[in-house]
Amino acid sequence: MPANTAPPSGKKKGRRARLIVIVLVLALVAGVGYGAYWGVSTVRASLPQTTGTVELQGLSGSVEVRRDGYGVPQIYADSDQDLFRAQGFVQAQDRFWEMDVRRHMTSGRLSEMFGKGQVKTDTFLRTLDWHGVAQREYDTKLSAETKKNLQAYADGVNSYLKGRSGKDISVEYAALNLTNSYRPEKWTPVDSVAWLKAMAWDLRGNMQDEIDRSLMTSRLSDKQIDELYPSYPYSRNKPIVSEGGIDPLTGKYDPKAEPSGDATGDGTGTGLGTDGTGTGLGTGDTGTGLGAGGTGTDAGTGTGTTGLTGTGTDTATGGTGTASNIGYSASEATEGLESQLGALSGTLDEIPALLGPSGSGIGSNSWVVSGRYTTTDKPLLANDPHLAPQLPSLWYQMGLHCRSVSASCQYDVAGYTFAGMPGVIIGHNQDVAWGFTNLGADVTDLYLEKVSGDSYLYDGKEKPFKTREETIKVAGGSSKKITVRSTGHGPVVSDRNSELKKVGEKAPVGNVAPDRGDGYAVSLQWTALEPGNSMDAVFEINKAKDFTQFRKAAEHFEVPSQNLIYADTKGNIGYQAPGRIPVRSDGFDGRTPAPGWDPKYKWEGYVPFEKLPYEYNPKRGYIVTANQAVVDAEKYPYTLTEDWGYGARSQRITDLIESKIKDGGKISTDDMQSMQLDNSSQIAKLLMPYLLKIDVSDPAVREAQKLLEGWDYTQDADSGPAAYFNAVWRNVLKLAFGDKLPKELRAQGECLNVRPANGSGPVDDDQRLVRECGQRAPDQAQPDGGDRWYEVVRNIIKDEGNEWWSAPATRKDPAAKTRDQLLGRAMADARWELTAKLGKDVSSWSWGRLHQLQLKNQTLGTSGPGILKEMLNRGPWNLGGGEAAVNATGWNAAGGYEVIWVPSMRMVVNVGDWDKSRWINLTGASGHAYSAHYTDQTDKWSRGELLDWSYTSDAVERATRDTLTLTEEKQQQ
Repeated sequence: MPANTAPPSGKKKGRRARLIVIVLVLALVAGVGYGAYWGVSTVRASLPQTTGTVELQGLSGSVEVRRDGYGVPQIYADSDQDLFRAQGFVQAQDRFWEMDVRRHMTSGRLSEMFGKGQVKTDTFLRTLDWHGVAQREYDTKLSAETKKNLQAYADGVNSYLKGRSGKDISVEYAALNLTNSYRPEKWTPVDSVAWLKAMAWDLRGNMQDEIDRSLMTSRLSDKQIDELYPSYPYSRNKPIVSEGGIDPLTGKYDPKAEPSGDATGDGTGTGLGTDGTGTGLGTGDTGTGLGAGGTGTDAGTGTGTTGLTGTGTDTATGGTGTASNIGYSASEATEGLESQLGALSGTLDEIPALLGPSGSGIGSNSWVVSGRYTTTDKPLLANDPHLAPQLPSLWYQMGLHCRSVSASCQYDVAGYTFAGMPGVIIGHNQDVAWGFTNLGADVTDLYLEKVSGDSYLYDGKEKPFKTREETIKVAGGSSKKITVRSTGHGPVVSDRNSELKKVGEKAPVGNVAPDRGDGYAVSLQWTALEPGNSMDAVFEINKAKDFTQFRKAAEHFEVPSQNLIYADTKGNIGYQAPGRIPVRSDGFDGRTPAPGWDPKYKWEGYVPFEKLPYEYNPKRGYIVTANQAVVDAEKYPYTLTEDWGYGARSQRITDLIESKIKDGGKISTDDMQSMQLDNSSQIAKLLMPYLLKIDVSDPAVREAQKLLEGWDYTQDADSGPAAYFNAVWRNVLKLAFGDKLPKELRAQGECLNVRPANGSGPVDDDQRLVRECGQRAPDQAQPDGGDRWYEVVRNIIKDEGNEWWSAPATRKDPAAKTRDQLLGRAMADARWELTAKLGKDVSSWSWGRLHQLQLKNQTLGTSGPGILKEMLNRGPWNLGGGEAAVNATGWNAAGGYEVIWVPSMRMVVNVGDWDKSRWINLTGASGHAYSAHYTDQTDKWSRGELLDWSYTSDAVERATRDTLTLTEEKQQQ
């Protein structure tokens, strides 16, 4: 699964936003001088009451809130409604600022809090209409019981807000109120539901890969692009599911069935939309070409030169392309497509990434081991989702306990929650435990739309847009009205950006495409824009007593699509791949923007839940999910995605498990914890033999090379070899790949003299060189160094003369033409880079000094003068681990060494003996900057330690430090 709840980013604020920050700082500084108001009153006013008694409207009985030494609450009640009402109250006590910012983001209302600098983001979010979809979900899909729970939660939040001014809620409101008249409003059930849409957006799949592949066409051939997106290595990195298949008799997935090996669909599918019909995978049809030419794909592009397309069958080569008579040259068309897709990518970057930057190394780990291989004789289950670091953490630890489980009080569950949403997301109840990782299904597609006035073309007919008006209120400014247009595929996202309006103006299309007129619009089809039942699934999982009930709940977990692992007190382990995953027509793989006017590119339905892979007590005795392929594509008839993570982490975890259980060995809770901290670098194991063979003549570089001799590939924080190797890896990627990519993919500030994109003429024509600078945020740029790039390098490492090993000459370096020449140059560049960053003495180098974690408050702490950051932010911490390591403290090799995603929490569940489970959060329970629980878990987290996780009432009572009693509000006489 899966972080930026913050609105204003440092690069995308107007002058007014900067002035607001300055005003806030001056006010805070002045407040420090006045002491009584800012230094004591404001800070203390917002800290929660954790002892004594508080009256709460709507309670039917008393509720106890027991907090341990880390401020983690365990709630005890006698009814479901009292339980969730108390959950809302307690989460608002600790995290309401975070909750409020998040709901303004999900509803496209950031401008109401932060001014005109957020209008552009709000217009895009209003176009996607997350909050509107959540409202329809609440009105038409969710069960009556779920609605009651949501309403009780909202009532609890509002009970906390009642009678409190902004400064009584959080110090950020006290600062914000100096610049505008914003006041927190009441919480609603839909505010909670909308959070699932934000989760789904960040976990939406391969949209960025689709854009990147298209952008690469300006500088790379189709063959080169394919080399940068290699096939998943099934023979080396095992998929999640290795047993079972779709039973030919029942048509359902059966863990005991033999895989058919037939990759053809069976012609069935669940319905799409409201018509209740749908077809499955069928035979290939001739499709309209779309793309930048070259060897065609199964989307129907034909063979031809850049900008030429044609028709083709569902085979990989298609037909012979012919030039489209559309009035643009091939280079103009390609340049237009690059500009348009670059603009789209930039617009997507403006939406706050709640869960973290995308990348081929990001993801999560979860695994479960059967009791026959554990020292406890019961399953052990581990989970650590990798998300961007946030302050406060995305997660909120909590227990929800009915004093006596019954029909009127059904829950006894503990784990990790989201502030702003009732229930527990990851954790365990009295019978079962579960964990999540992102499945990564391809659930989005971009469509080109032929527009004529107020209509668009589909299947030879003009259809009217569906439209709605939206008004965006702006703090300190005038409101802005927008009109949102939608086609049958989804909202027209190209309306939301002045450059995006040009999307499709010059995009290459086949000669049977309709005249583009003023250009094609671009719409987005995405599974999360249809109402679903994911909120029902949260409560159903919380109550599940066995695998049958767990799978039934998983069926409702439609978006985002997650890998669910399972264990129960009876010793069973299991896995389920849920989600609403589209079935595309044969010949349409969803890898590039599709012609929206052609019904051959529509979604045919969704993969039926009963056909999705799952496992139950597999013979091998364990299940590992770490964003690798779910199932071998040759043994499963449906395409879930073609852009999996490449399995470096998952295979390392598998190898660690296998090494422990061989020869009758057993795995303990300590072993599970140690596995989570494994820092081994898989790419180092591949490259080191070649690096050590390089004949280095420069004494300073040789001194650095010697660090690698005898290194065990472990990336500990104090490791000098890890620091040098990762610097070498970063420079290898830059020289071999990064400098060959278009500017839209390279990091901001990285400038090169290059030939014009799609230019012709002699390679040595220096007069034709142009200066191009990278345009992508450093944490999103390529090559990011994730395990996709491991596979790219693995495929060429033995080919010493491969063209990727070439690099042009510089003023100080001759041109590299072979692998060893490029590796030698990267080693030298890394030596001088680290000399500048860490000093000349290689013995003083350490990975942690390069690889630092900074925790930033996700609103006012992300930018502005240093004093504001010092008040709200914390760090740095020097970390071990690395990109695509099990201990996934991720960094982007194109952007630098800073930690940009982390194991956002870690847990090891001791199934059945629940009080021996362990857990940790990245920060602390509190979102209040001056609370003792703001970052009180971070030091332990950074050292890989876990806290005892009390679950039973006796254990909770022993751990309790503060008890707050909530009672029914007395009626006023």
